[in-house]
Amino acid sequence: MRSVGVEEELLLVDASSGTPLAVSGAVLAAAERSAGHRGGGDGREDHEFEKELHKEQVEFATKPLTEMGELREEIIRIRGEAARHAATAGARVVAVATSPLPVRPSLNAGPRYRWLGERFGLTAQEQLTCGCHVHTSVASDEEGVAVLDRIRPWLAVLTAISANSPFWQGEDSGYGSYRSRVWNRWPSAGPVDVFGSADRYREQVSAMIDTGVLRDEGMIYFDARLSASYPTVEVRVADVCLDPETTVLLAALVRGLVETAARAWQRGRPPARIGTSLLRLASWRAGRSGLDGPLLHPETMRETAPEQAVDALYRHVRAALLDHGDDERVREAIAHLHERGNGARVQRRLHAEGRGLASVVTECARMTVGRGAAGGGGRPPRRSSGGCAAESA
Repeated sequence: MRSVGVEEELLLVDASSGTPLAVSGAVLAAAERSAGHRGGGDGREDHEFEKELHKEQVEFATKPLTEMGELREEIIRIRGEAARHAATAGARVVAVATSPLPVRPSLNAGPRYRWLGERFGLTAQEQLTCGCHVHTSVASDEEGVAVLDRIRPWLAVLTAISANSPFWQGEDSGYGSYRSRVWNRWPSAGPVDVFGSADRYREQVSAMIDTGVLRDEGMIYFDARLSASYPTVEVRVADVCLDPETTVLLAALVRGLVETAARAWQRGRPPARIGTSLLRLASWRAGRSGLDGPLLHPETMRETAPEQAVDALYRHVRAALLDHGDDERVREAIAHLHERGNGARVQRRLHAEGRGLASVVTECARMTVGRGAAGGGGRPPRRSSGGCAAESA
């Protein structure tokens, strides 16, 4: 069974006001002290936490896992540890993909981040966004590229499912996932053409780096890419999810997509020849609507209800879900999602109840580490999938 790993980026906010705090250095120092105290004897990674582009955020990565219930417990455990480390700096962690409150982000120190700030100006300064990346193991680069070529039409649905960034600089953006729009300001971000082979993938990556626009392979910000460090396909289209159950749903669906695509490749079935320009429109539509408006159907590229687009994705990967033992979990999670809504809907509902944005942030901080999270009343753990270590943006 393919292993799956998740990377989540969390916002660091003032424990009282909900305003983003530039304290990632203190939080990471607390994490290092904690790792030193436990000495690695419990089998956990000593480097679960990483710094990101801005001081107002922190990233963690799960271990590679194959059971979805274990992945769920791992995410909840590490979120709880992140919250404890943040508390030492007077902060809380919040699983929202953009700050609802106004913020002037601070770039982290170091030559890489300084280069990004100098080269990309306001684009880098404004990139205080929190995503969720899902790694799924593949047998080879050739299989990995075959997967990349075949999952392209389905990725926008994952953006819609995960949408959790309706507010930007104190205003309702009108988008479910405004993070996806901000992220796509990077010149290498977004959907890409069919590659056809691992050699052509590597040629394209090398040509992009040789332009001098990008610093290195870490800046290949495709919607899905081969990991530079691990034998995985990395899907990068999702907002960080308020509810850990939604994160696990994403992981199960991504593994299903990878397995379904690999089987199609092994049987000689070619990828769908949907143009990149249409995929960009599907990506925009998913970011705009989330699950509260029309999406483009992954097979026809025509507008459809979000429930229909999600159902098409489910049916596309169902054979793999059944083989992995994930089908019942996924069906329940999709039903729960349609009933309760994703993070964007939860944030807007809290705000519509008369809460100020500061209250929205503090309530989302509670949900981030609470087992009930966005849906209320957490479900018992089931079977899970596995992960991979972090690769920073």
